[in-house]
Amino acid sequence: MLPELSAILDLLEGGFGRLKILVVGDLMLDRYIFGEVDRISPEAPVPVLRHARRYERAGGAANVAMNLAGLGCQTYLAGFWGDDGEKNELAAILKQGGVDTLGVVSGTLPTISKTRIVGRVQQLLRLDIESQEDRPEVENERLLERVVGLVGKMSAVILSDYAKGALTPGLCEAVIRAAKAAGVPVFVDPKTPDFSKYSGATTVCPNLKELSLATGVPAHKTDELIAASKNLLTEHDLSFLTVTMSEKGITVVEPGGSYHSPARAREVFDVSGAGDTVIATLAAGVAGGLTVRTAVELANLAAGIVVAKVGTVPVARHELIAALTPSSRTAAGDKVVDLERVTKRVAEWRAAGDTIVFTNGCFDLLHVGHITLLEDCRRFGSKLILGLNTDASVSRLKGPSRPIVGERERARVMSALAAVDAVVLFDEDTPLELIRALKPNVLVKGGDYSVETVVGHEDVIASGGRVEIVPTVEGFSTTNIVRKMAEGTKQNEMVEVLR
Repeated sequence: MLPELSAILDLLEGGFGRLKILVVGDLMLDRYIFGEVDRISPEAPVPVLRHARRYERAGGAANVAMNLAGLGCQTYLAGFWGDDGEKNELAAILKQGGVDTLGVVSGTLPTISKTRIVGRVQQLLRLDIESQEDRPEVENERLLERVVGLVGKMSAVILSDYAKGALTPGLCEAVIRAAKAAGVPVFVDPKTPDFSKYSGATTVCPNLKELSLATGVPAHKTDELIAASKNLLTEHDLSFLTVTMSEKGITVVEPGGSYHSPARAREVFDVSGAGDTVIATLAAGVAGGLTVRTAVELANLAAGIVVAKVGTVPVARHELIAALTPSSRTAAGDKVVDLERVTKRVAEWRAAGDTIVFTNGCFDLLHVGHITLLEDCRRFGSKLILGLNTDASVSRLKGPSRPIVGERERARVMSALAAVDAVVLFDEDTPLELIRALKPNVLVKGGDYSVETVVGHEDVIASGGRVEIVPTVEGFSTTNIVRKMAEGTKQNEMVEVLR
């Protein structure tokens, strides 16, 4: 389980929306053309691809921005694109993703694009479109003016350097200087062995090859490489280094030492864009108040999600929430949520493809009948939400002597059960308003009910869901337990009298 899980979930469930993060760097359009290869061309000894489908993705710094937007951050992008069809395609992708492109300068050079020709899962060819000409200085000055004007309004800045010309030494120096003056952290993804270009940044995030070039230590000598990298901290006034090590995970190098976060990928399919995901998640986490160690763990988890996908695909917060909140791993306290948070959590679960199940009750003095009901509920879907009556609600329904256990204690006990994914208290006599807000896929009620007598059945069915009735376990109820306790007390009192 990740440290600071509650803080992470707070960020994913709305907290990231308070952050403004600027990405400056080389924008690209990634295009993928897929098809089948079953013959060789008679014109030349080359495979013939029969086109099946194609799609476009934001690449380079634009992919970093899409990852931030996927986390829910207010995302701003600065860089260059041309006046061409690739620019229009990239602009449409960014607009749909919610990325603000007012910092992007339209230049005279073409929009950088990479077209990958793929036969089934094997890449056959990559076609790159980019100019080798120097960009006019007036365009560099225009970008510098726009970026420096934005830095002081941000929660963090990311310099995404793909060595395509957008991040000149002068621009990097100006951005880092302005960020330091405003107390804004700067995160750098480098593509040059000379880190002096990034001096004064909060962190630089090289991969093993890039760090090897910067230190002169062979990449396969990991221990020597990490030890040598500590010199870069003092040489370039960095707070820490974040070293991405592919399938080995991420190592953070600080003045006082280093620590390693193992990779979390279940299956590696395509590493394209994983570094973009790491730096975006790391920057958002630190800007959101997480410790560096926790932000790195979250970034590692995010990278593990994207490498299991084909092509350059940003992470989405619902994927992180789903990965962080399986019942068996989520701390009980993190499952007790209010209506606002449970609504957001349900939206993320639903986006991840989960089936949402809802049931409700007082659950005063937990017994085997309750456990059986909850286990039955969980069979109907992948996420179970428990609506729990508050103390006032229980008293109105059961009488002034109830509940025996207070609402906070009841919520804590119920949240500790593996079958339960979220517990939310409601003060009304029925959970109707809660059901209407959550719109569960399955509404479950235990006992001698018909579908028509279950509160909320009309709303659930109208929204495409269903109602399930499960039988209660005979002989088990809180009322029976209370009665037996009372009878036992009376017997003890009788014995005392006879004595």
